[in-house]
Amino acid sequence: MVNIEKYFGLVRALTNINLEVGRNEIVGLIGDNGAGKSTMVKILTGVFPPTSGELYVAGRKVDFRRYNVQSAHAHGIETVYQDKSLGEKQVLWRNFFIGREIVNRFGFIDVKKEKAIANEIMVNTIGFRSKGITVDSNVSQLSGGERQGIAIGRAMYFEADLIILDEPTVALSLKEVAKVINFVHKIKEGGKASIYISHSIPDVYEVSDRFIVLDRGEIGASIPKKDISLKDLDGFLLDFAHGLKDKEYS
Repeated sequence: MVNIEKYFGLVRALTNINLEVGRNEIVGLIGDNGAGKSTMVKILTGVFPPTSGELYVAGRKVDFRRYNVQSAHAHGIETVYQDKSLGEKQVLWRNFFIGREIVNRFGFIDVKKEKAIANEIMVNTIGFRSKGITVDSNVSQLSGGERQGIAIGRAMYFEADLIILDEPTVALSLKEVAKVINFVHKIKEGGKASIYISHSIPDVYEVSDRFIVLDRGEIGASIPKKDISLKDLDGFLLDFAHGLKDKEYS
């Protein structure tokens, strides 16, 4: 993202956003409610265009006049939301292919092939080993962490180069959070990139290579993980919230 700005009428949502996410990098996006995180993600994912600025994906400039959610998918950008990424009443194998069904030469859904691929993703990509969960299990049978794992695995299967995780551990137990964190590590192991958005600083610290602090629509700091401990990151964010912006990290 290069010099991205977004206005809603006279209200400024984003100013001078310059952000780069490298291959095989996980970037933790941190900011209070209203900081502009959702607006930034919606521009990245084609929900709406910026007022000004440029977006490059894999070195190619995006034409915002033609950029939408479908073309974001075509560019390899996928989003996993808090709890709305799966069809609650559908079986797992159907969830993997909603809107992207595999059809045979007669135009009918190839159920056997979709089930085989779904099973491959569950076992080898995201590491589901429980005999109690199969491709024919209903989503309603899954825990919150398992649902996030399925959504992440689906994004990885469809060759997403950048997977945006929007508060993936909200309202989960500690055990379930650990599952999601494990799935996020698999994104990096798979050579993909991710933007991880969360209010849980320990979770962000665990998975991220770098931290971006967003404040009132501006990037206030970019901090490599190697340069800061979890305790110091907590302290920095508290100072930041009280207006004590430490320029050492920006």
